[in-house]
Amino acid sequence: MRDLLWYDPSTPPDAPDFEPDPVRRAQAAMRKDLPKRFWTEVTVEARDGGHRILLDGRPVRTPGKRELLMPRVDLAEAIAAEWRAQATHLDPSTMPLTRLANSVLDGVVDRRAEVADDAAKYAETDLVCYRAEAPERLVERQTATWDPLLDWIEETRGARLLVAEGIVHVAQDRDALDRLRAAIAVFDPWRLAGFHTVTTLTGSFVVALALAEGRLEPDAAWAVAHLDEAWNAELWGRDEEAEERLAFRRVEFDAAARLVRP
Repeated sequence: MRDLLWYDPSTPPDAPDFEPDPVRRAQAAMRKDLPKRFWTEVTVEARDGGHRILLDGRPVRTPGKRELLMPRVDLAEAIAAEWRAQATHLDPSTMPLTRLANSVLDGVVDRRAEVADDAAKYAETDLVCYRAEAPERLVERQTATWDPLLDWIEETRGARLLVAEGIVHVAQDRDALDRLRAAIAVFDPWRLAGFHTVTTLTGSFVVALALAEGRLEPDAAWAVAHLDEAWNAELWGRDEEAEERLAFRRVEFDAAARLVRP
């Protein structure tokens, strides 16, 4: 029965390299579709006003064949660390900053206005504007956490966003939305890409702007945006699958936060 359950036609049980553990065998099968590590040394070099990543002296390029030239040395070093961490195969899922940099160079540089417009749409249905009707403790927690951010937006941008209870849509004032859109018009492609990713992961333009302008640190921004999830975990206990999804999203968030901070 054991051999029947673990039998893999591509690697019979009597083969020298047969892996009896089904989980490890599945992981090995996934790696077969990933390119093998082909480099020995990863270095960072100042070049053309930026910093590029070299694999054995050759520059890393994006899928669009553009040279991966980073605007800051700390970002270049962080990407270099992702490449160094690839032990035997190149696994893009473990390289969030590299993937984000590729997106900037291949997708954002030439479409800044479009990306900014898409990010600004989140202000129309911003997470912090939609409140629970009950229980009272959750309502109080949302009010105490989210109202100061709305006050800050109004004070610094002259934009007052309306708050609603439940899921009924509330139309925001167009002038307020235009003022918020103008706040990110000055972002370079790198900050804009990080900002767009943060809005996508949090569902909040307000939280993303607070992070971008230093009103919130990354840990605080993440907590503010996941207040409801934390409440449910306190009430019902933590769900392992939900925690895994959040952990993956947090890695993506941390990579974006590195770009969006000045």
